[in-house]
Amino acid sequence: MTKQECLKALRQCLAACNTCYTEGLKEKDINHMRECIKTDRQCAMIVSLTMKTIELEGSFVKETCELCAMVCDQCAKEGEKHDPPHCKECAQACKVCGAACREMVA
Repeated sequence: MTKQECLKALRQCLAACNTCYTEGLKEKDINHMRECIKTDRQCAMIVSLTMKTIELEGSFVKETCELCAMVCDQCAKEGEKHDPPHCKECAQACKVCGAACREMVA
């Protein structure tokens, strides 16, 4: 996994999480979506941090990528619980991102 490939997966995941978050707030039963929305925001923050760490070639790339992979896994699991297409797309992007982060530091 090249740095650029990992950054691409991170960018796609960030976009998917932000879309899912925004669309989740528009759902009729927002209480049902609460955990998904919360997880999307957390994932987007960690993904963003991971992107910056990789771009800066920071000292904690390995640790940040490991954390990002864990958070992406959790976000994917949460997204799979819901029916809206934005949740399914987010879950898929999170799976790809988590795998990319693991491969980056393997």
